Amino acid sequence: MDCFKRELPTDRTIYVDNKPSPSEGPEVAIHQHHHYPNNRVVSSKYTVWNFIPKNLFEQFRRIANFYFLCVGVIQLIIDSPVSPATSIAPLVFVVTVTAIKQGYEDWLRHKADNEVNNRKAFIVHNGKLTQVKAQNIKVGDIVKVKVNQGFPCDLVMLSSHDPEGKCYVTTANLDGETNLKTHFCVPETREFQRESDFTKLCATIECQQPIPDLYKFIGRITVYNNSDSVLKSLGQENVLLRGARLKNTPYIYGCAIYTGPDTKMALNSKAKITKFSRVERGMNNYLIIFLVILLVEALVSTVLAYWYMNQDRIGNPWYIPDAKQSLNAKNVISDFLSFMILYNYIIPISLYVTVEVQKFVGSMYLQWDLEMYDEEMDTACQANTSDLNEELGQVEYLFTDKTGTLTENDMQFRQCSIKAAKYQEVGGHLHAMSPEGGQSIPVFHFSPEIEEFLELLALCHTVRVDHHEANQTGASALYSHSGMEYEYQSSSPDEKAFVEACRRYGVVFHGTREDHLEVTFHGEMRRYKLLHVLEFDATRKRMSVIIQKENDEIVLLCKGAETAVLKIGISGEIDKTNQHIHDYAVLGLRTLALGKRVFSSSEYESVDRMLTEARNAMENREDKLNEAFQAIEKDLHIMGATAVEDRLQDGVPETITTLRRAGIKVWVLTGDKEETAVNISYSAGHIHDGMEELRVTKVTCTDHTKCGEEITKNIHRCASRSSSSQQFVLIVDGFSLTFALSEHTEMFRKLCQMCAAVLCCRMSPLQKAEVVKLMKVASHTPVTAAIGDGANDVSMIQEAHVGLGIMGKEGRQAVRNSDYAFAKFRFLQRLLLVHGHYFYYRLATLVQYFFYKNVAFITMQLFFAFYSAFSQQSLLVSFHLMFYNITMTSLPIFIYSLFEQHISQHDLLDKPHLYKNITRNSKLDKKNFLQWNILGLWHVFVFFFGVVFLFGNDVSLWPNGKMMDLWSFGTIAYTVNVIAVNLKLCLETYYWPLPMFMAYVITGVGNLGMTLVYSMIRWPSLLQTLQDYYMVYTTSLSSGTVWLCIVVLAVIALLPDLLIRVHRDTTNRIAESTNRRRKFLWYLFYPFSFCKRVHSESSVPLQQPLSAHSTRKFIRDHVADNDSPVIKVRSVSTTRL
Repeated sequence: MDCFKRELPTDRTIYVDNKPSPSEGPEVAIHQHHHYPNNRVVSSKYTVWNFIPKNLFEQFRRIANFYFLCVGVIQLIIDSPVSPATSIAPLVFVVTVTAIKQGYEDWLRHKADNEVNNRKAFIVHNGKLTQVKAQNIKVGDIVKVKVNQGFPCDLVMLSSHDPEGKCYVTTANLDGETNLKTHFCVPETREFQRESDFTKLCATIECQQPIPDLYKFIGRITVYNNSDSVLKSLGQENVLLRGARLKNTPYIYGCAIYTGPDTKMALNSKAKITKFSRVERGMNNYLIIFLVILLVEALVSTVLAYWYMNQDRIGNPWYIPDAKQSLNAKNVISDFLSFMILYNYIIPISLYVTVEVQKFVGSMYLQWDLEMYDEEMDTACQANTSDLNEELGQVEYLFTDKTGTLTENDMQFRQCSIKAAKYQEVGGHLHAMSPEGGQSIPVFHFSPEIEEFLELLALCHTVRVDHHEANQTGASALYSHSGMEYEYQSSSPDEKAFVEACRRYGVVFHGTREDHLEVTFHGEMRRYKLLHVLEFDATRKRMSVIIQKENDEIVLLCKGAETAVLKIGISGEIDKTNQHIHDYAVLGLRTLALGKRVFSSSEYESVDRMLTEARNAMENREDKLNEAFQAIEKDLHIMGATAVEDRLQDGVPETITTLRRAGIKVWVLTGDKEETAVNISYSAGHIHDGMEELRVTKVTCTDHTKCGEEITKNIHRCASRSSSSQQFVLIVDGFSLTFALSEHTEMFRKLCQMCAAVLCCRMSPLQKAEVVKLMKVASHTPVTAAIGDGANDVSMIQEAHVGLGIMGKEGRQAVRNSDYAFAKFRFLQRLLLVHGHYFYYRLATLVQYFFYKNVAFITMQLFFAFYSAFSQQSLLVSFHLMFYNITMTSLPIFIYSLFEQHISQHDLLDKPHLYKNITRNSKLDKKNFLQWNILGLWHVFVFFFGVVFLFGNDVSLWPNGKMMDLWSFGTIAYTVNVIAVNLKLCLETYYWPLPMFMAYVITGVGNLGMTLVYSMIRWPSLLQTLQDYYMVYTTSLSSGTVWLCIVVLAVIALLPDLLIRVHRDTTNRIAESTNRRRKFLWYLFYPFSFCKRVHSESSVPLQQPLSAHSTRKFIRDHVADNDSPVIKVRSVSTTRL
């Protein structure tokens, strides 16, 4: 069959405006759109024709729904003891409600699709502008997009209103980034600025097949001019994606390359991997247990039925001549199925739909919570899924990124090293620092080394300049002498900090014009031709630009991590710069090293040829570019280093401390240097005074063997101190982690579990995911959560059980791939301790209650079988069986699952240890499962045998001697059951808002009204063949004895529940009183132990280098609380403050 398969080509060739190249025939270009999909957007699941069959198929893939469908079919086939409607009606109700919900959601998707597909668009054909619907755009069409309009498909930019061929777009709908991005066209097409000009354009675009990566595009464009042709490479900066919007540019022209389902936005709209919570898995396990119980009950009843019938004096009454049945397979199977139908209501059919709706409504609470709303960013918490609400109450390990998650990701330039001399910023001016630690000296005149250093900072970046007065084309036509009117935009906060610092020192970057970078040095304009940009990537950990100065000197300027830059340096103060970088890291500052390389003319020709060939390659372009970058970025002259400050977010130390008290282990995973990471961890409260540091780093772990020895040594070290209260923190770097995860996984996991905190530094994104997986697959299967704000955190967010995204300044990829997202790290405290606690407690109670009430309900059928000679006679009428789960007992538990607050929000935040009480799925463990169901068996025992006692010896309950029949018996038992089961929920309820009261009122009035209507109306024979329940309900309840029986039996049944509630509340009160006494005594005898731990100086702008003495003074003056009785100062060593 392989010979009939058509292989998809690795690349696609697109003819711009459907014009063929000079060497090809016209039919190739005219019919090119037949090979590609149209631009119609389809996000809906169903159509009018397939909605019913497709939706039913999806719903009956659920085990519970399929089970009840089978039971309903069996009831229709065999001589069922109860009406088939008792199974079919609840099933129809559940399926209908779910279908309506899913149908409405899909209708909204259809509505949104139609709005997008019918949107007006403009294409250029034969030199004229034509209006079409967006869905009719085809690959190869030239599309015109005006300012503030969205791009209807993925386009390669051909030209714009800007003579430089630039445009500005916002990609907030794609990745959440609100800052404007600059895109541009190749120089050969930017001259086509009117529709009539495109009649002269003949070009072809070669590009890769569509991929979902928003930040990757490989292509090239060939522009034909008579017999000549020009080949230019195309990258992501030349592509305008559907979902982005044109800003600050009147119009652009672009060629459609990906349409409809091929657009990157469509490829990224696919559903994420489905995650399942512990509660859901536990619920499925209990469902299987009850299915087994059902089969056992049916089997035992079938055996007893045949045993009974074969007893001559018992099972063969004279008035039923054919009571005995022959023992054959057909009869046995028929009787077995009949008993299974009789008992099948032990499976709660409405459980799944109730849980689904409860989770959906519950997830909206996060968005409505004003305590998690951030005014600064004007963003509320958002839930990207409702499937994991209760999992927020089960987290045992939290893996967090550092930059942008624990810190503000708002970089401020603080210090730098230039030619082995240290400088710092004081009051917006550059000061030279004294080597002896004295007063710094202002720098009024820049030396050539300082000017060269600032020149690199002002040129080596991808910063874009905005002017607040520019309405059309950004700042390209507006200059500012001081640069203070400029607003710098960059995807890298470090680069923005550098350019802003240069501006404060009089070196102003004005932007790019005509491929030249324009910078003024104290008012003197200098123009540098930008030849190449060697983009940053996580592998190289550096970026470079190649520029040509006004004196025609060609220079490569490079900046990056010191591990990536210093190792390729051959001159300059390498050792001294490395020492200064270490000093900055100890202060908790982020560092970068800077270098340059001067090219001769012949060297640059080779470099230019190498880069051009790599950029024009259609296959393995990334590998070829990486090889070229490695060959070019070498032999650097080291110019110095920079140090920027990234302040902690508000509330981070308090949040980490609170989470640790809640039993959650916090791990910090970062790509920063070890010294920087350690200092920030101390500042954030992740590592606190008294913790003993264990290190598994490249200093001691140079290979697999030494890494294993170091891990073993640290394990023995922890084990030898296990009897003491000593806490350990493990510090590991990415280099050693490679060995630990590959060869010593179990030992490394054991070491991590013995530590109170773990800090991983110098990590790659993949290593972050591997560390999360390390604990995720541990033998005790803890629930893990990962939180981050950048694209490098996506892998660990997706790997964890619960993924959390911070709406930060590194784009929104983490938010888009997370399960829950919010603006600040401190909101995590409320998300887990309050919402997570409530979500889990409510849902766990809901699941237990559903199984309990069905045990208390249907077991009376099993008891009655012993009295009915296992004749498969039902004790309850079909009406009771049909509506028990739908209306009689459903509303109060649903409202409970939305509003219950068994502990106040204040107490949950003030007493984090309460979170430990619900972890490990403790509310759904075997003990609670047995307790709920044993109480259910006790309740049904009281309901059934209490009524049997009432009916004993054929006692009449009316003065006229009237006797009760079978349905009266069942009605009284059923009424007691409904009342007691609802009262049982009252005993589980601690919070009584108005909706909870109304739920009971509506349930009581509704149940009474429905039963009266059913009992007092003679139904048509089409709906009900037998009228044997007519007036039974009213007659039964007309006896005062029956009312007394209902009250007495309900009280007797609920007496154990009442005692359990009293014991639980008393125990909690005693524990709370004991904790208060202990806390008072601790304050009394150890008053200084509760002094707030001092944060690092990195949270306060650095002004000068700090000695040990001045560090203590600095902390006292800037950090300590005025009312603190004693200030604890961490000892100052050579490795940290």
